[in-house]
Amino acid sequence: MKPDDSPRPSAITANEAANAMGIQSCTSKNGAWKITTRKQPILKAEPIEELGHKIGIPIPEMIFGDNFVSITHLKSGWAVSFNAHDALDRVSKTEEGMLQVAVAEEWKKERSHQEEVKQVVKPFDWSYSTDYKGTTYGEGEWKESSQAKHPIRTDLLSRPDPILFFDAVDLYEDELADNGVGLLSIKVRVMPERTLLLCRFFLRLDGVIIRIRDTRVYVEHASNTIIRQYTAKEAKYDAVQEKLRGMRENAPEAFRDANKLAPLLETVEDRTDVLEVP
Repeated sequence: MKPDDSPRPSAITANEAANAMGIQSCTSKNGAWKITTRKQPILKAEPIEELGHKIGIPIPEMIFGDNFVSITHLKSGWAVSFNAHDALDRVSKTEEGMLQVAVAEEWKKERSHQEEVKQVVKPFDWSYSTDYKGTTYGEGEWKESSQAKHPIRTDLLSRPDPILFFDAVDLYEDELADNGVGLLSIKVRVMPERTLLLCRFFLRLDGVIIRIRDTRVYVEHASNTIIRQYTAKEAKYDAVQEKLRGMRENAPEAFRDANKLAPLLETVEDRTDVLEVP
């Protein structure tokens, strides 16, 4: 779905209609950028079945198929949007990257009543790990760069500037047959001069692995340059547990907190891309 593609009612104001649809938005102070979010309830059975057929894999337990977060450059119409459909379409539909553990069979038994599971012949990554970096609309091409050339300015982001807009949006979640969690969520923060979006996939498979895949989109409002950094980290569950013990952390609590776990993981991929809007 292209961002900001909502109907325009005549009997009520546009703001009232947007609120009813779970849509919130914020325009940067200089009028160059618009940030939009939409939060709706979990999809019902019929849309879930349709989505499963489109993507070709069983759908996670909790799927927020109508949710999205977008950043739009108003002059050019260029936009980057994050949604569940496109994120799930990046989940591996082959044996590559699959976690070959016994819990996979438990997962299948938990969903044996679902017709789409019965019909699945090809294997897929049942942990729902995705390398989704957003869906881009409009002109412009992402070009590989580096944090040295195009850094995300954490020094500026950490300043006590007012936050004009903040939202947290979930796209999907699965408890992996009660053996952990696979969660894709987004946080976006708009400050007077800049915007930061974080799309995070967090996987905790108890006794097996911890995995975090982050996509950050950073915009200086006075600039036409969009910086996107994708970082993938992971480590074996036991290795992380040992580190937590050494830090005297409450392990059960820490294993639910991706922010605490991230510094304990090994970086397996770190890529920065930039795009110049017209």
